[in-house]
Amino acid sequence: MAPESIVALRRLTEAQYRNSIADIFGADIRINGRFEPIIRPVQELVATGASESSISAAGFEQYESMARDIAGQVLAKERRATFLPCADALPARVSPACAASFFSDLGRYVYRRPLTRAEVAFYVDLARRGAGPVGDGDAGLQLGLAAMLVAPEFLYRAEVVGRDGQGYDDYTRASRLSFLIWNSVPDQQLLDAAAQGRLRTTEGIRAEVDRMLASPRAEQGVRAFYDDFLQLDRLPDLSKDTVVYPRFTAGVANDFREQALRTIVDHVLVRDQPYLDLFSTPRTFLNRRLGLVYQVPVASSTGWEPHEFAASEERLGLLGQGAFLALFSHEGRSSPTLRGKAIREVLLCQPVPVPPANVDFSGFNDTRNAVLKTARQRLSHHVSDPACAACHKITDPLGLPLEGFDGIGGRRLEENGAPIDTSGLFEGKAFSGLSGLARAMAQSPAASECMARRAMEYATGLPADRLGESWTAAIQAAAEASQHRYRALIREIVLSPQFMSVPARSALSSAATVAVQGPSAKVLRR
Repeated sequence: MAPESIVALRRLTEAQYRNSIADIFGADIRINGRFEPIIRPVQELVATGASESSISAAGFEQYESMARDIAGQVLAKERRATFLPCADALPARVSPACAASFFSDLGRYVYRRPLTRAEVAFYVDLARRGAGPVGDGDAGLQLGLAAMLVAPEFLYRAEVVGRDGQGYDDYTRASRLSFLIWNSVPDQQLLDAAAQGRLRTTEGIRAEVDRMLASPRAEQGVRAFYDDFLQLDRLPDLSKDTVVYPRFTAGVANDFREQALRTIVDHVLVRDQPYLDLFSTPRTFLNRRLGLVYQVPVASSTGWEPHEFAASEERLGLLGQGAFLALFSHEGRSSPTLRGKAIREVLLCQPVPVPPANVDFSGFNDTRNAVLKTARQRLSHHVSDPACAACHKITDPLGLPLEGFDGIGGRRLEENGAPIDTSGLFEGKAFSGLSGLARAMAQSPAASECMARRAMEYATGLPADRLGESWTAAIQAAAEASQHRYRALIREIVLSPQFMSVPARSALSSAATVAVQGPSAKVLRR
């Protein structure tokens, strides 16, 4: 593969790495190690940050350690025959032909394309040298497989131009489909479709997309997109003041994330419902820990069970779940401004101006003020200050209706003994409480357009300003016609000519360079 044919590099996320290892080698393979995070660009997705993400020396050491451990598990006694059927029972009995078959077969999935003869020869020779003077064939194969798992061809998704110079090559097309729909490597059928050139036609792509969306693996893709879109990946690092919120633990933060994802998968994939209805649905899933947070009974002592909130509980959709309410709050209290800002930026794709550096937060932070008892009263100062009003007038009317929930999503009616006013304003319409906000969001064209745009960014790894106005408008119109149902949206994106066409301004990432001139390639950091 010539370096000049590569037009984009996208580093695998932690979930993509884990899914790839499980799908190639088996779900029982353990992955022990820490992943260097991919930085989320401001008001963008991790998926776009992956195109600018390099790997540090320390990060590469972690990958190398994980690769050696994985290779050892793959060639352990209980699995050896599965991956090495051509070998003798004795570790020393691994012929060059058997080693070549081993690396060719696995390399097709690890590299997401067939290995070249030179690449196979390199790994066979590496295995021979790794066997050492005692001729330990398995040790050599482990060394070769570990080297394959730290190669840039695995750690990065190299997007390659096809022979026509306009569209992506066959195997890039397969990877773009598999990582979008499954968040993992292509399976044998998809790689075969690429090898036979069937992904060069709309009919061939449609057949694979329909098959993939019907697969159980499609849940991985739904989870990955919404995890990125809604910033749920931040929840494992969330901290709260346990004196103020004694029910909050790291386990609760992970449960919030899982609750949101289960709700989404059930809604958009299992029941194929419109996206906007996620804001008003009372249906969700709970476990015992979240039952304590939400103060509702959960029958099962372990695991998850479906739950439907009653209208009187005033808890609807994604905005009524702890994932959103806790993530966009402070450590010891709620935050109408953070919640309103998140609705604007995350859910509506509407950037909020950066606040002045000299803003005085002391008045709002004085939660023991005997006169200004509620957040609404304390925020009144910021709204009246011209330096602060521009931001607060667009954030607070969306965040204050959620003040009926504390900093971890617990229901409340009062703050410091004073009744909470949950009135709000959105797109010129007044409403009250979460139920009013949920109905407003469920009818918002901006919310649906934002989701479609984020799906396009996620699918391509490109920020919104690189997508092209005409393509964006076409996808949003098509999504509107299907009420923004997930499967229909994915089909519209991948079946449009632009998805398989190389963007005019594509170039190698300025943050990470991969020299793919053979198996001796190195990940370089500029």
